[in-house]
Amino acid sequence: MLPWPPRVLSPNARAHWAARSRAAKGYRWQCWVLGLKAKLVAPAGRVLLSLEFLPPNKARRDDDNLLAAFKSGRDGLADAMGIDDSLFVSQVRLSSEVHPNGAVRATISNWTGD
Repeated sequence: MLPWPPRVLSPNARAHWAARSRAAKGYRWQCWVLGLKAKLVAPAGRVLLSLEFLPPNKARRDDDNLLAAFKSGRDGLADAMGIDDSLFVSQVRLSSEVHPNGAVRATISNWTGD
């Protein structure tokens, strides 16, 4: 389980570049630490990164914006696994379940596609 991405990381946010940079760095670090604690191990080859976004409220969201807002988190997980994030194949799901403060459930597995 990972924290919900900061609002300023959304492509729709109109934040100052410095605020966005600080938020991205902080979120990447949080996901890196949680990835290390989870002792993530990358399977050989491509890696399926399944992301289930558990929103903090019932507001409507686009899955493409959620994935873009999660970019720093994805980088943090790749850092924790010691791989380049280009090996990830992302699968995104937006849950109808509301989670206090929001969360992202990330699952790592071997990619069996083409």
